[in-house]
Amino acid sequence: MSAAAALELTEEIKDEAPESSVRRSLAKRLADVICIPASQITPQERHMAGDVLVELLRDADIQLRSGVAKRLVMLNEAPRTILVILAKDEIEVAKHVLEESKSLTDSDLIQIARKVKTEHRKMIAQRRKISDAVVDVLVEFLEQEVVETLLLNKGANFSETAIQRILTVSRNCQPYVKLLAKREELRPSHGLTMFWWADGQNRKTILHRFGVTRAILQTSCADLYPRAAAEGWNDAAVRKALQFIERRQRNRAAAERSEFESLEAAIDEAARTGLTKKLSQEISYMAGIKPATGAQIMTDPTGEPLGVLCKAPGLKREYLLKMWKAIGKTEALDDGTPNPELENLIAVYDAISTDNAQTVLRYWNWSLTSSLTPEVLQYIKKGVIPREEDFGAAAITAALVFGNRK
Repeated sequence: MSAAAALELTEEIKDEAPESSVRRSLAKRLADVICIPASQITPQERHMAGDVLVELLRDADIQLRSGVAKRLVMLNEAPRTILVILAKDEIEVAKHVLEESKSLTDSDLIQIARKVKTEHRKMIAQRRKISDAVVDVLVEFLEQEVVETLLLNKGANFSETAIQRILTVSRNCQPYVKLLAKREELRPSHGLTMFWWADGQNRKTILHRFGVTRAILQTSCADLYPRAAAEGWNDAAVRKALQFIERRQRNRAAAERSEFESLEAAIDEAARTGLTKKLSQEISYMAGIKPATGAQIMTDPTGEPLGVLCKAPGLKREYLLKMWKAIGKTEALDDGTPNPELENLIAVYDAISTDNAQTVLRYWNWSLTSSLTPEVLQYIKKGVIPREEDFGAAAITAALVFGNRK
């Protein structure tokens, strides 16, 4: 009986076509070894099996690679090296690992995300739990289907960096606005900034969520007003902060200086003659806001901010209609049907309380004007968003809103 031929490691054997039944059987056996419970195999032997399996899969057909991926995906002790390789494979193979494997670390997912295609990143975005570090990397590519998948994923954690990046891009992507408005991570500074480029329905959502009272702020800071006044309001930052918190909306000092006896009288004049720059400034000052904020509200294309401007100082609905007329809008379309923009404006006015409208209006005024330093204005002119750690949230709001004008 002749002995079996010895295995010779020649180049011819190395280059032999991989489509053999032995290769499939060997791959299955190695995968079985890797899947043996930790109590029955040493980590060293498991990783050795993994190293051999990696070499076996390099030029294997896709069915074999996919089968191994399915086999290993639920194993907590699976060698990460082979999982990372499979995760970078064609999507038919990678999807099993990317969506379900619990063995991949954040470091693995970040490395994978930077080296694969959009369809792979979208699969990562569907994972049940995603850390903010991984989300940051996925968002860097600004691929809409990936970003939308992340925003829909309640298990994805967003950092301030990721939210800010998406917020900036949302100026030209309304689907992001709708999804961002529902994220728990969204702060008032984000939502009330995003309002300015949101459509009508998203604006209502934002106002409903962030139009809140300032009762606790007002109570906790009430004793500081006489102290600030005694110091002559000489601290600009304190003055701006307390103006935001203040309970009273109308500016009595501005009304006393005005040639008009009241805010209503100024609006009457604007409705009669049209809204001039001077009237816009007078109305803004008496309503307790800066002219820059007033101009942003009164030049808004669809007019919903007027509902907030009129509700906050307690103007009656007739003055809402007069402001609508003052900015050159009509109550009806050419065919005689009601103007839907006006109907939407009235809905905003009716839905928000005076107190909540004051919060929104004061936040807009604070965020749009409190940080308009020469340096921030240069950022706006260049179309660059300043860093929050250097200039604060208000500067970012001003840059995003004023830099968004067409």
